[in-house]
Amino acid sequence: MYRGFNLSLKENCFEQDDFEKLQEIGSESFSNQRAKIIEKISSFANGDGFLDGSKMQANWFPQIKADIFISHSHKDEALAIALAGWLKDTFGLTAFIDSCVWGYANELLKQIDAVYCLNGNHSYSYEKRNYSTSHVHMMLSVALTQMIDNTECLFFLNTPNSITPNTIINQTESPWIYSEIATTHLIRRRHFSEYRLKRTVESFSEGGRPTPRIIYNIPIDHLTDIDNRVLNNWKKSWLTEVYTHHKLRQYSEDLSVHALDKLYELKE
Repeated sequence: MYRGFNLSLKENCFEQDDFEKLQEIGSESFSNQRAKIIEKISSFANGDGFLDGSKMQANWFPQIKADIFISHSHKDEALAIALAGWLKDTFGLTAFIDSCVWGYANELLKQIDAVYCLNGNHSYSYEKRNYSTSHVHMMLSVALTQMIDNTECLFFLNTPNSITPNTIINQTESPWIYSEIATTHLIRRRHFSEYRLKRTVESFSEGGRPTPRIIYNIPIDHLTDIDNRVLNNWKKSWLTEVYTHHKLRQYSEDLSVHALDKLYELKE
């Protein structure tokens, strides 16, 4: 990752007609990325009674090529998809949203639990389910870390759904948002040249009891604040200065300027 942005965005930032159109563009983009569930759990078993976790991760959570990682609350998925559509439609940039591309963690867990975690009375073993869940979540966590490292920049979609309202310290109830933003604070910074043309060319509750609520402090001081005004200025600077119609739409005509360069210039 080269740079991260703390994006304050409201759903009404797009006109309703545009919002629906951008959702369609975003969804179509993700349909081309979406992992295909073909392999069953039995195909990952080796002769010693173990499951090949590395093979499962590669099959269920494969890495894809994307320019921007969008970190968001699951309640903001529609807004995140519209944002991805706007990035694709305006700049030719590819965004990554894990739930739209992978989204199979629960399905994978069901397959494992049905084979390994059922008791004779059709209930699940608490200990075995904890074990299987920890493995699947670790696979997803590692895959997310790899995707953040492999994308040039990250947009954290900062809304009341992702940040707990009325708190002095930025806090979230989402363990995945916490993990993603903490990862951006820890991973290496890579120069944007590593991401450019050379790469282009080539919650569970039971029995009616409440789900436990856990909250995390999230470090976002290292993320650059942007909002809808910045996005509009970014679009304007790109369309009026270097927008082109060739296949590599995220580049200027002479390939010397990348769309993300214009954003970086606005928020140096």
